[in-house]
Amino acid sequence: MTNSFSDFHKAKMILAIGTNMTEAHPVAATFVKDAVLGGAQLIVVDPRRSGLAEFANLHVPIRVGSDVAFLNGVMHVLIQEDLYDRNYVESCTVGFEELKSRVMAYPPERAAEISGVSAETIREVARRLAATRPAMLMYTLGITEHTCGVGNVLSCANLQMLLGNVGFECGGVNPLRGQNNVQGACDMGALPNVFPGYQRVDNPQIRAKFEAAWGAPQLPGKPGLMIPQMIDGLLNGKVKAFYVFGENLANTEPDIRHVEHCLSSAEFLVCQDIFPTETTRFAHVILPAAAWSENDGTFTSSERRVNRVRTASPPPGEAKPNWWIFREIAKRMGHTWKSRSAREIWDNEVSQLAPSMAGIKYSRLEKDGLQWPVPSLDHEGTAVLHREGCFTCGLGVLTPVDWTPPAEVPDAEYPLVLSTGRRLYHYHTRTQTGRSAGINELLSEETADISRVDADAYGIEHGEMIRVKSRRGEVVVKAKVTDQVPKGLVWMAFHFREGCANWLTNPAYDPITQTAEYKACAVAIEKVA
Repeated sequence: MTNSFSDFHKAKMILAIGTNMTEAHPVAATFVKDAVLGGAQLIVVDPRRSGLAEFANLHVPIRVGSDVAFLNGVMHVLIQEDLYDRNYVESCTVGFEELKSRVMAYPPERAAEISGVSAETIREVARRLAATRPAMLMYTLGITEHTCGVGNVLSCANLQMLLGNVGFECGGVNPLRGQNNVQGACDMGALPNVFPGYQRVDNPQIRAKFEAAWGAPQLPGKPGLMIPQMIDGLLNGKVKAFYVFGENLANTEPDIRHVEHCLSSAEFLVCQDIFPTETTRFAHVILPAAAWSENDGTFTSSERRVNRVRTASPPPGEAKPNWWIFREIAKRMGHTWKSRSAREIWDNEVSQLAPSMAGIKYSRLEKDGLQWPVPSLDHEGTAVLHREGCFTCGLGVLTPVDWTPPAEVPDAEYPLVLSTGRRLYHYHTRTQTGRSAGINELLSEETADISRVDADAYGIEHGEMIRVKSRRGEVVVKAKVTDQVPKGLVWMAFHFREGCANWLTNPAYDPITQTAEYKACAVAIEKVA
């Protein structure tokens, strides 16, 4: 996030696109609702009429996978009607003429044809955004989990820079991260192309710094593999050993049947987790890890805030903190790490090696935490990135993007679109929440959400069992007939093993990030006799 959660309350204009906040991020959604109750305008762009849309001044029911076309149409109007922030664009950005040339190919009428949103609504969105500044833009996995996910994100950034909304309170581009502490994991280098603090592995100077600090000469100078490449590598022999840490791949990855085939082919599979999962069934070694409440350390939220986590109870049995397990394995491989606690790892390693976190020490995290960048010990943290249009790399880059359709679109055999997401009561694959009797009473099974129009066409009643099929598999679940879902769309989650949407989802990926297209694939439905 470029901005902070505290801005949500104060915002006067909010554009929420590709986000089911009321279920996936309910606390953050409460902040948005507070803003609306205080007079803020809220525009929700979502194929479904989600809970947040009930609070919106304008709900825009966009067609799945058409975000780039829609946003290009909005920017077309802003430029054509001279509603954009000309001074900001000229002084703070580069690439305007290239962007203009591209979005001029998306007049509202063309954008409407692709997105299913009327041309007049596209014009209305543009004019509303231009009339109240700054505006906050928020998105989640409905933007990123597409084969064009990078293009979607770039389009969101283009819009906010065109409006002059980046670098100001109650503005910015604000992705709400999809998992607990995923921001912190990425910050610490849990990505194949960067060291901690987003320092590139292919930079010789940076690599030399980490080699010296870690006592590890000749660190690889090219990015490592991404998850789809790792999984397929188990099958083709390129990956000989696979270490799965806190991830339930056998439920979370698209096309579960293929994933399980690959996991069963692994020569050596290690799983490190707090509970048995669908993935640990394939493991040769299982390492019991301490849960978050049994750990001392830090979590980093979506707003880049590093917070302390303190041990509430000791780990049971043989369970150990994750850092301890990694340290002991390294020791047995002939490498002794100096740090002997989470505090020492942060104070003596992270803050020494990551410039954006140089001013973060455990002693400074006792109250409300700190938002990086914190470049020095006397720095109070950064609530807003790119303050007043002063971008980290100089000028903001406006990047033209063309719309591309999803990798798989409906046809005669599979005439409906499946999109997936999360439901309120359960978290992820229920590794933790599935062990709570109270939560299971609130939500005990998966459903396939369909429109009343499609239910009538297929002769399906609410609560009846239906079969949902794709080219990869099929599941049998209860039908939930709801006005939230438009005609032609089936919406499901992946919390429950039975009825998990990932038996159906398409293993097609964004070519840059290798993020799977969980939000769009072709399916058919039928009533179970």
